[in-house]
Amino acid sequence: MMLTIRNETQADRSAVEAVTRRAFYNIYVPGCTEHYLVHIMREHPDFIPELDFVAELDGRVIGNVMYTRATLTDGAGAVKDILTFGPVSIAPEHQRNGYGSLLLEHSFRRAEELGWDVIVIFGSPSNYVGCGFKSCKKHNVCLEDGRFPSAMLVKELREGALDGRKWVYRDSPVMSIDEEAARRYDDALEPMAKEYRPSQEEFYIMSHSSVEGGT
Repeated sequence: MMLTIRNETQADRSAVEAVTRRAFYNIYVPGCTEHYLVHIMREHPDFIPELDFVAELDGRVIGNVMYTRATLTDGAGAVKDILTFGPVSIAPEHQRNGYGSLLLEHSFRRAEELGWDVIVIFGSPSNYVGCGFKSCKKHNVCLEDGRFPSAMLVKELREGALDGRKWVYRDSPVMSIDEEAARRYDDALEPMAKEYRPSQEEFYIMSHSSVEGGT
């Protein structure tokens, strides 16, 4: 089987949303909203089409990653434009075969070619430290309330891009989705059973914890 990574086209959109829905359903909460985020993200001004990639296996879309702009602000008020990605999806039947890593590494190379030097995401560290992400605490990147969330991870595409200053992260407004609109969108699709899984408790713990102490 041959894996191809290329930019998403208009014709890929429904397949990408379907893959995203199947990849995330019941993982973090009963059901999911990630496919709705994909649906609305493409029309937002922070969306970066050049960094919207699909993974195609023997002519069939099995994965996707999408990027938007985000910002870091230092103590003097200087604003730095950076990247965030998500959701990143691989169809369940093709997970744990290395396709997600190949998709991400391809996107990292292209982002660097386009002049970007920092990526900040929220995700499980076990999924991303192998791709070069580190705790936000190690790069002195926090939220507006001063917290260093355990799930907030940072990757420098250019070493020293953050130069040790303290930075406050703000993501794109597109990430703050309307939960009711997302529910209505999901309800209009082919039914999938919403259920509890232990991964949802793991997600709750990770998303509500912070890194404390020294770097």
